[in-house]
Order: sequence, then structure tokens, then C-alpha cells
Amino acid sequence: MKTQTQQGRNSTATPATPIVKVEGVEQHFGSVHALGPVDLTIERGEFVSIVGPSGCGKSTLLEIIGALQDPERGTVEVGGSPLDGPRRRTAIVFQESATLPWRTVLDNVAFALEVRGVGKKERQDRARELVEVVGLGGFENHYPAQLSGGMRQRVAMARAMSMDPDLILADEPFGALDEQTRMLMAEELLRVVSAIGCGVLFITHSIQEAVLLSDRVMVMGRRPGTFIDEVPIALPRPRAHAALSEPSATAAQERIWGQIREEAEAAMGAER
Repeated sequence: MKTQTQQGRNSTATPATPIVKVEGVEQHFGSVHALGPVDLTIERGEFVSIVGPSGCGKSTLLEIIGALQDPERGTVEVGGSPLDGPRRRTAIVFQESATLPWRTVLDNVAFALEVRGVGKKERQDRARELVEVVGLGGFENHYPAQLSGGMRQRVAMARAMSMDPDLILADEPFGALDEQTRMLMAEELLRVVSAIGCGVLFITHSIQEAVLLSDRVMVMGRRPGTFIDEVPIALPRPRAHAALSEPSATAAQERIWGQIREEAEAAMGAER
């Protein structure tokens, strides 16, 4: 894989082309068969979550789609083109916000634009817009140490959005937050994604979070990770936390939990 290629400028994508198409992807780490084979398609503007027991390969698949590691087998297309390296319009958000402590909120958000060579005035104007979008207006000149964990994660989201993404890859982005902040951030993410209309692949251990956010939830079985179920979420949008009390949401949570519990118990039994 070319580590410096920015994929997507010459894409043959059309509106009907999926933003992500994964076919037959497998990964080994030494003697450990970690993932696959798996197939996955994400449509443009679709929000897809993956849940499954720990160590089943969820993050490995996300990193392959984000060009952070090469698959051993299989093919990946992103934005309508074969993936041959990091692409400019794929934004990746991890559990740790990874803000730069010596930069203000505004300069953190503008960082990706600075790296791309965008002029100072243009990047600061864009950064100010995004700071407002994620609800941090008035904190532009604060430093990360002066912010809560949830606020720092909003900075990371705003920085990801500065790339004008058509795809966001999020790996447990709210996992380190308390439950109240986590739910507020989930609702914030829904609002932001709706505003920019990008596709999302979201990794989480929280079944509630997956059901609240997603159009589809993909359930991954124990290692080597493969998909054992695909659960459509038929809740209307826009959504808020109260939607989780809807009968269809409750049924989806029970269906997902039943399968994850069975897989986790089987994995624990195999390790004894």
C-alpha cells in the first residue's frame, strides 16, 4: 500500500456508488487469524455500526478501511476507487481525542487545513464555522487542558469535519466518557453527520449507542471476526435518546445482545 497516496481525486464514483465496499477481507497477526473473511457495503450518507465481543476484529476492519494497515486478502474500495493509501476525504476519530495541547481550540480545528496548505484566513474562517457547529462557540481561545473530555472530543470531531469528509471512521470515540456525556455526544454526532451528509462506520461496545445512531448494526462474531447478523434500525430521524424506548429499538437491542452474549460466552469457554 502506498503510504502517501491521497485517494479520491480521480474517483469514478457516482451517487449510486457505495462509499465503502469490502469483499473477502482477511487478516492474520502471526499465527492468530484475527479477521474474516468479511464483506461490507456502506452506502453514501449511511450510518453503520459494528458491535461484537472484545478482540473480534472490529478495529482491525476499520483500520483496513482507513488505510492504516493492509489486508492480507480481499479488496477494499472507498469512494468508488480501489483503496491504495490514505485518502483526503476519509476522517478517522479514535477514543482518545488526540488534541494538540499547545494549540488553542481554533488552531486544533484548523490543523488539518494548515497541513493541506490552506491560507491562514481561509482556514481560520472555516475553523470558526466548525467550532460553532459542534457547540464550542466562545471556547476558540481555550487550550485542551481547560476543556472537559467531551469538549475535547468535540474538537476532534470539528477537526475531522474540516477535511470535508465523505466518510467518517469512528473507533469507540466516546468510550472514555461518562454515560451522560456519551449520550449527549451521540446526539451531537447525529446532528453533525446529518448536516454534512457523509457515510459513517462506527465501532462501539455499547448496544444502546449503536441502535440510537445507526441505520444498520452489523454484529461480529468471535475471532476470527465475521458478521453473524445485520440488524436494520427503523427509527425515524432526527433521533434523541428517548427513541431507545420505542418497541423497535428495544427489540433490536435484545436481538443484538442475545447474539453478542452467546459469542462472548463461547469465546470464554474456548479459552478455559
